[in-house]
Amino acid sequence: MKQDEAEWVEYQNIMHDVVKRSGLNKSAFYDLRGNHDNFAVPVIGGPFDFFSKYSLHGQLKRSGKVSSITVETSKRKLLFVGFDSTMSTGLRGPTNLFGHPTDELLTEISSELSLLDSQSAWPVTKISFGHFPLSFSAASNSGKTLKDVFLKNSVMAYLCGHLHTRFGKNLKRHHESSHHTLYSNRLFQLNAHPNPSENTANSNGEIIEEFWEWEMGDWRKSRAMRILAIDRGLISFVDIDFKLGVNKTIILPTFPLDSRFTTSFQNQNCHTSDPSSCGTVRALVFPASPIVSVVAMVYDTSPEKLVVVLETPMTKLAGSRGDLYVAPLNFKAFEDPSPERFLLQIQATDIMGKSTYTERRPFSANGHHARLSWSWREFLVMGCQWDALYYPILWSLYYLAFSILLFPKAILSFSKKQYTYKNFKANRCVTYGLAWIFKELYEVPMVWYSMVGYMLYLVLCPWFSGQILSEGIERGYMTYRGWVLKINKMEKLEFLGFPDVMVVVLPHIFFIVLPAYTVIMALAAEKGIFHDHLLSVSSKKKDDHGSENKDSALMNNCKNRSEFILCRRWIRKILLAISLLICWRHFKNCRALTKAYEMNPIIHYPVYSLVIPLMLAYTIYKTRRT
Repeated sequence: MKQDEAEWVEYQNIMHDVVKRSGLNKSAFYDLRGNHDNFAVPVIGGPFDFFSKYSLHGQLKRSGKVSSITVETSKRKLLFVGFDSTMSTGLRGPTNLFGHPTDELLTEISSELSLLDSQSAWPVTKISFGHFPLSFSAASNSGKTLKDVFLKNSVMAYLCGHLHTRFGKNLKRHHESSHHTLYSNRLFQLNAHPNPSENTANSNGEIIEEFWEWEMGDWRKSRAMRILAIDRGLISFVDIDFKLGVNKTIILPTFPLDSRFTTSFQNQNCHTSDPSSCGTVRALVFPASPIVSVVAMVYDTSPEKLVVVLETPMTKLAGSRGDLYVAPLNFKAFEDPSPERFLLQIQATDIMGKSTYTERRPFSANGHHARLSWSWREFLVMGCQWDALYYPILWSLYYLAFSILLFPKAILSFSKKQYTYKNFKANRCVTYGLAWIFKELYEVPMVWYSMVGYMLYLVLCPWFSGQILSEGIERGYMTYRGWVLKINKMEKLEFLGFPDVMVVVLPHIFFIVLPAYTVIMALAAEKGIFHDHLLSVSSKKKDDHGSENKDSALMNNCKNRSEFILCRRWIRKILLAISLLICWRHFKNCRALTKAYEMNPIIHYPVYSLVIPLMLAYTIYKTRRT
């Protein structure tokens, strides 16, 4: 996976058109480098760095990896800090998946975020934005993370991209300080909000450090856009999906806040530091036609049927930037232990008589958080800290595989018992059954040695040699620890693309190696079962009719379904079909890697590409007869 300069020329033309139509100064636009903008870029600013050449960032001569923007109002300052955390040496995809913030970058981000802390008498609302979600951002060499920096500097929201809407539209996560959390909680989080029904204050009454992470949809494929508003320090947003149709009017409620996306600071700000902000319903309206009326409605969900408990007209606030509509609200009247009981909806009607409605958003006058659940795909990409999970998953699989392959071998080498399928049927013991399966596997010694050898190879040797940068630059060697570009016996190896290589390593072990090993053991066991079946049938027949009559007698004894399955070896046929599926998946992966890194399977990765299919083929051949 590498970049196409023609696409960058198209991007440049589109952004120039966007700037021209907006009427804004070009300096008001910020674009950030993502992993796709860093594919096959050996040096930032080099001939293959199209981002620096065609992006607004490059055209405006913005240097450095951190950009900050400060917006001042009469009572508040807003600080936006964006950063580029792509790897310094841009590898080709797919092993260019993670953000790689260095200690220097984290220090610079922290410095920008804390810049106004001692200079401003007014409160500061801080928002950070970058390309990678925190689940796909690696820790620095010292172990520090972006999450640590955001919590330390009281960031309220982190906006990111990368995943877009491919894995779901609910890619949002609430982060809290983890000083007293379990180790497992630092590896994954089961729901978007860890404690939706609890207050965010600890036992000492101190406010827990927290912020929201909001993944944004992409425009290119999903035609998604987000509008974010900051109203008296309270952050709200609306996501617009243009694939569902273009709304002539866009409405963004700014208060009451959606209880699914609130923080303790926002709740505290409303009730203590700025209680006047709680006295009105507020909404921004972006119309294509003149607006005739705007109405705020509050629904009560406690009865079996939705009941409108408040319906009030909203008026446009004179002197506001944009169309801000307000209406009086007795916020305390809606206090309730449930953060999902009351729902807010805004209706706007234009001069053509067309009405536009917002979704019904829950809100809580008590400051409680509503539950925000993930689908399993959303959990995998947002709830798992993959850079921390990579090695635990990898070594767990290896310990399991080596335990299965080596321990039974050592035990059975000193055992004098006869482990057969016949004895297993008599004993019905799981341990006995496993011993019998491994005994059958050891009857094909070449396969067992190959299985152990291949597992050692994947740990000790390079997997393949590929073109990881631009054409004309030397090839690199990929291991489970990353890519090695130069091998010098006098220097310590430098690994690039860690933990990005996990997108190759873990799928190969999960979906190719382990299934193949399971099928190999199943084929060996099936051979033993069929051999036992032959012996049981043959013992009931006379042996003086020759091999042809023996086979005929065998088929005549296939009376019931189980005997028919054994006679026809249907289990083996199913295993053969599974073997073909594994090989098909493996060759499909090899084809993708060949295209990505310009490799020849025979020359650049013969062991990786051929060992699994050859092991399966050899096992199938050796187990065809009893």
